[in-house]
Amino acid sequence: MYISELKLWNFRKYGGDDFDLTKPHLIVPFKKGMNVLIGENDSGKTAIIDAIKYVLKTNAYEAIRIQQDDFYNDKEHLRIELLIDDVTDSEASNFTEIISPRKGVALASLKLVLDVVRKDGHIQAYEVKGGNDADGHSLTPLMKDNLRITYLKPLRDAENELTAKKNSRLSQILQSHELLKQNSNGEKHELIKIIEDANAEIEACFEDDTGGDVSHKKLIKGVIDNFLKMFISDDAESQFLLADPTMKSILERLAISVVDSKNLGLGTLNRLFMATELLHLKKKGDNLKVCLIEELEAHIHPQAQMKVISALLQEDRVQFILTTHSPNITSKVKLGKDNDVNSILMCNSNNVFPMGPGYTKLEKKDYKYLDTFLDVTKSNLFFAKGVILVEGWAEEILIPVIAEKMGIDLTQHEVSVVNVGSTAYLHFARIFMRQATPEMEVKCAIVTDLDVKPDTANKAQIEKEKRDSIEEKLGKPLPANVTLCLAKEWTLEWCLFKSPILSELFKDSVVEVHSKTTEFKKDTTTHCYKDSFETKLAEILKNRRLDKTAIALILSKKIEKSSIDFKQQDEYIKYLLDSIRFAAS
Repeated sequence: MYISELKLWNFRKYGGDDFDLTKPHLIVPFKKGMNVLIGENDSGKTAIIDAIKYVLKTNAYEAIRIQQDDFYNDKEHLRIELLIDDVTDSEASNFTEIISPRKGVALASLKLVLDVVRKDGHIQAYEVKGGNDADGHSLTPLMKDNLRITYLKPLRDAENELTAKKNSRLSQILQSHELLKQNSNGEKHELIKIIEDANAEIEACFEDDTGGDVSHKKLIKGVIDNFLKMFISDDAESQFLLADPTMKSILERLAISVVDSKNLGLGTLNRLFMATELLHLKKKGDNLKVCLIEELEAHIHPQAQMKVISALLQEDRVQFILTTHSPNITSKVKLGKDNDVNSILMCNSNNVFPMGPGYTKLEKKDYKYLDTFLDVTKSNLFFAKGVILVEGWAEEILIPVIAEKMGIDLTQHEVSVVNVGSTAYLHFARIFMRQATPEMEVKCAIVTDLDVKPDTANKAQIEKEKRDSIEEKLGKPLPANVTLCLAKEWTLEWCLFKSPILSELFKDSVVEVHSKTTEFKKDTTTHCYKDSFETKLAEILKNRRLDKTAIALILSKKIEKSSIDFKQQDEYIKYLLDSIRFAAS
């Protein structure tokens, strides 16, 4: 069994004016396997994790209660529903009173509801109910235990959690393991026998008076006992123990570390803590095997993040729901592994947008492409408020510099310029196109060349056909959050050459890179570039011998130092300016 759906009404940032049970304020679909909630800060990821915790509770047996600020704005009623699917017959035996068959589905389902009301500022008594009945059924202690989930909180103080102490997290984890519970036949556990034997040896050591005046009994235990008799009573006597011979006390004396490691750093301690906490997931039985992880990347360097997420992806019998700000982790989770396993869910604009088939306009070939080429660098698009998709390094270098001169700081506007390295922008753009409303509010501008050479026969007609072809491939009409910014002619470099604003700086940059090309040199008399410049530029562009990246680097420095005003009309670089304004709007 696994969590297949979460519905929220008036919970945290997910709410509205109407409370209609047929219209939740948020619906989040989950898959088996790995579910990754991504998005910018304050996009609602933690609210989703907490909602699940409120219903199912955790193996840590921590106090989890609805708070005043869990209610959306000033509303007096909130509701959380969880649907658990694929409940097998053996699992269903633990939930006979609340289990329900689903039409057209072989395995049963389990619906859990948390409905909370507050009155005059006071939260009324509440409990989680199960079943499809209007009133639902209360959960038995056994049901609650079988529904508890494993939760790894962010910014863990791992060293404190793993240190031996009263009610340590390590002792709580171990106490819940079936191997460390009292045997039903009353036989003592092996650990208790070990401690009892150790206690007996320790006690004998401090009772030993063979050393006379320098014995343990004389100089240590005897001194303490003399004070005890004066402090308490004449029959008071001390006893040295390693631990009280009860399982709880023994486990509270335990610490855990990594063999042959000393002075462990926070990153290693965090991984040790995660490994220990995940012991719950290996418990035998028909309990719900779900693990919530917030900010897996906390205090773990990028390569370690990749190792951890790779290991978790191998746990095929466990459902993971995690939040992250890490492109490393996002890039490791396949968008389209299949329809039942793995899911990336993007939190944006008080909504959640699954990336799986059926939700986006991504096609099967797009998923296959993205699973291969959506690397760490490109995965930052999931965390941006605006995205500019470009075909190459030249655009990636120049656009931020041009934006700065326009008075638009792309970093401050949280806009990412993503270099897709080719005309593969279609694969990426469809991430932001939905099958149904609502649309995403992340702005995506597609910057691409027209790729029609200047000497092409029927040039104007061919250019129109090319524009129509690109628009058709993208799909018309485009959603409001996606725009196509198409070069006026041929390529970026050709547009820069033709640009009234940037032409001279571009030519100067070309000369610096291709200094030995005679046609690019200025006339020694007029000190102007000759007509041969255009012809030669066209030639080496066709032959792909123009060093575009080097030219863009030099040009970017020249633009930075210039006093160019991009408010002037310039039809050749307008598509670049439009992309910047759109993504940053």
